[in-house]
Amino acid sequence: MLLRVENLTSYFFLDEGPLKAVDGISFHMDEKETVGLVGESGCGKTIVALSLLNLIPSPGRVVGGRIIFDGEDLRQVTAERLRQIRGGGIGMVFQEPGAALNPVYTIGYQIAEVLRLHRGLSKHEADAEAVRLLGETGIPEPEKRARAYPFEFSGGMRQRAVIAIAISARPRLLIADEPTTALDPTVQKEMVKLLGYLQEQYKMAILLITHDLGVVAEMAARVMVMYTGKLVEVAPTHDLFRAPKHPYTQGLLNSIPRLGAGRKEPLRGIPGSVPDFLSLPSGCTFHPRCPLGDDSCKAAFPPIRDLSYLRQCACYKVDHG
Repeated sequence: MLLRVENLTSYFFLDEGPLKAVDGISFHMDEKETVGLVGESGCGKTIVALSLLNLIPSPGRVVGGRIIFDGEDLRQVTAERLRQIRGGGIGMVFQEPGAALNPVYTIGYQIAEVLRLHRGLSKHEADAEAVRLLGETGIPEPEKRARAYPFEFSGGMRQRAVIAIAISARPRLLIADEPTTALDPTVQKEMVKLLGYLQEQYKMAILLITHDLGVVAEMAARVMVMYTGKLVEVAPTHDLFRAPKHPYTQGLLNSIPRLGAGRKEPLRGIPGSVPDFLSLPSGCTFHPRCPLGDDSCKAAFPPIRDLSYLRQCACYKVDHG
């Protein structure tokens, strides 16, 4: 097992009170495995990723749980060791590639800096490897592009550059946060293919954070569904798409446009929206939007329980056998 997360809890301490962005989630990842983390915007997916590397911006912080990566608890290691693991053991593709790149340095310099820090390469070696990585991630004329600045790159090229930085130290786990967002469909397809190629080349595991269920279906072996800071369903991808158990998961899948559907067939969205984390509904936080919700759902948030091998669900209305 490469990564084991136990009862991870992350809060933002605001004047109005603590906001429970990640509320006691547990999961694991194996070597070379791709796991999808899905849910609507605002459910806490990105905070999970930032929590793993202790990168939550103030006033947020991880307040509980264990993060065991390759046998080390990342909440117990020194600051220096954690800096080595960031980028070295765990690479991250951030949600906004434009914001992740420094506008005043060339793309090549930014990749080479990581190579010198984590792999100990000389300036000449790092510059050459930066060019190679740009070519490997599909950027044309990599020698020329290495001397360019982020503003000279298109959105798709910036995303490829960020991926090149994330894999430059040959991490064992790549966290990809919305890697296809804001890209046109053709570039999205190229990005999925690129991530699959790089995973095979570098033998990485990938934690794929996205709201795009099509990308998850194509890339992930397992899927974790998140709502208001908690996991509500975990399942192998094929099983989840074939027979989703949690009403929230069913709603997400029903909202996907279907190829060949008639023009008169309306999209079936989930009613309402993700609630304010500072004033969550009592009990199961999904019950006000749930077609099965009733008074019995208001007592407490249901624990996530095993349905079968590798299948878990947090719902009072699902038969747990």
